[in-house]
Amino acid sequence: MDWKVRVVKRAMDVAGATLGLCVVGPLFPVVAAAIYLDDPGPVFYSQIRVGGNPSAGPMDHQAMPTFRMWKFRSMRINAEKAGAQLAQANDNRVTRLGAFLRKTRIDELPQLWNVLKGDMSLVGPRPERPELVKTLSAAIPLFEERTRMVRPGLTGLAQISLDYLGRMPEDSALAGMKDVLLNPFKLPEAEGAIADDMRTKLLFDMAYAARLEDFWSFLKTDLEIILRTPIVMLGARGR
Repeated sequence: MDWKVRVVKRAMDVAGATLGLCVVGPLFPVVAAAIYLDDPGPVFYSQIRVGGNPSAGPMDHQAMPTFRMWKFRSMRINAEKAGAQLAQANDNRVTRLGAFLRKTRIDELPQLWNVLKGDMSLVGPRPERPELVKTLSAAIPLFEERTRMVRPGLTGLAQISLDYLGRMPEDSALAGMKDVLLNPFKLPEAEGAIADDMRTKLLFDMAYAARLEDFWSFLKTDLEIILRTPIVMLGARGR
């Protein structure tokens, strides 16, 4: 990544996260109270996620740097007692209010703190959990490279182009290639596989990473994504 991109991107992150916390911070007690009333328990939820630091230089192929990511809780207590799972359509682990928080992406707002700390960027690939990255990397070539040299993002090209689960909306730029990208061998047992959605996300993430090689391409892309994110939130694209 070009040094100018790295410096300006970090400056945008600090300024944006600070402004964002000032604007939405007063809403946090309201959201927290609503979560507790809907499903008593902790209002915040944290997970270990995989994320790289672009200033750290090349890493060993097996290394997976991690950080603790914060969210408003949208699932029931002990929802993952059976182990880590990716979000699914009609997920019965999600609370009534949690479904709304996910659709509007309000559950992600605490990650402004992660952005301010430097764990994340305003814009970048969404970070996944280490155990899921290992599994998905075995099925999807280059999947682990998504956040190796790019900080994971609060929002990103995939997030404004796909729904919450990474599924391809009918108005997506890739919709015309759906038959090629999703279950290309038409195997009944592979229909609706999570790997298809994650493979689609990967295409957007790699396209975004390529734009970081040129300063003006990066600036235009990041500003466009930041401006479009509130529209996606208001439109509640997803489940």
